[in-house]
Amino acid sequence: MKIPMSSPDITDAERRAVQDVINTPILSMGGRIKEFEQAFCTLTGAKYAIGVSSGTAGLHLCVRAAGIGAGDYVITTPFSFVASANVLLFENAVPVFVDVDPKTGNIDPVLAADAARNIKKYLPRTLTPYALRNTPHLKAILPVDVFGQPADMDTVNAIAREHGLRVIEDSCEAIGATYKGRPAGTLGEFGVFAFYPNKQITTGEGGMIVTDDEQAAQLMLALRNQGRAPGDTWLSHTHLGYNYRLDEMSAALGTVQLGRLDELLAKRETVAGWYSQRLGNLPELELPFVESNTTRMSLFVYVIRVKKGLDRDALAKRLEACGVPVRPYFLPIHLQPYMVERFGYRAGDFPITEDLGRRGLAVPFSGVMTEEQVEYVCDAIKQEIVNQK
Repeated sequence: MKIPMSSPDITDAERRAVQDVINTPILSMGGRIKEFEQAFCTLTGAKYAIGVSSGTAGLHLCVRAAGIGAGDYVITTPFSFVASANVLLFENAVPVFVDVDPKTGNIDPVLAADAARNIKKYLPRTLTPYALRNTPHLKAILPVDVFGQPADMDTVNAIAREHGLRVIEDSCEAIGATYKGRPAGTLGEFGVFAFYPNKQITTGEGGMIVTDDEQAAQLMLALRNQGRAPGDTWLSHTHLGYNYRLDEMSAALGTVQLGRLDELLAKRETVAGWYSQRLGNLPELELPFVESNTTRMSLFVYVIRVKKGLDRDALAKRLEACGVPVRPYFLPIHLQPYMVERFGYRAGDFPITEDLGRRGLAVPFSGVMTEEQVEYVCDAIKQEIVNQK
């Protein structure tokens, strides 16, 4: 059986919405984007929503709007997709990593609090080619809602208030998730969602920023459109901006997908339930953990962790040979070659992140998977575990 790693859930309603845009003369910055943005305000309760070309673009604009620049320090984690650190590097700011909770993979609030009090203790070995300030300027915290589970944002916000820090919530994997009943993405000053094809909803490529900060929202609206501020005429640009626009076809697709969000999340929950039912009694595996503060998990990927004594990479290789695609999740950011070169990181610097990266394995997962496909994957996993013993 050939099983895809992930598949978007697209219906005729989405296809018609895109076709309707194609049949109109406006393919950029029209009414569909405004409709999509308003739908996000309704979903999250945020005052402003800004559609952008990717989650990375959204995070970058938040960094700019938060006034984070060269030499500024931002507390974040190395257990994430590289974009959450890269958007800081784009502005010559320094990501200051702290390790993560071993169950959720989210930022460890105890370490984040200690870093805010004792930032020099957490700085990379070398900041070359970045200038090390005489007085470290800690500017923000950027927590990541890993795999669709919100970070402990009340604690993060308390740390931020104590030290006068901005909070950018990376919710690119967590649309529809809730923390103590509150929507992910709205738990900091800025939140960002992403819509890559393997996400809970997709626009092909795309992202959305949400915030209640009117001044920041107006700046980000301008920056996404080549720096054109309200009142600027054609070819007039107040700011140095970017082409981070979301196109009308993507927005139309996203609006329909967003209207199906509860359905799409429920289907993913069903598939996750099939996996948990079939793999939950295997002592060699750890299954996804849901924290008590998470009042709704928005499953982005289904990641199992092999326990010590089992060779994750050998298991992955054998599963691939059986037609079951799997992926390690995540490869630690601090051990990426460019991060080692810039900041001198070494294996052992963040042991929990490295352990989770060493043992984590994302299995095929989407809302359109059938129970038969899940059964096939689980049977292959069970058999290959037996073969390793």
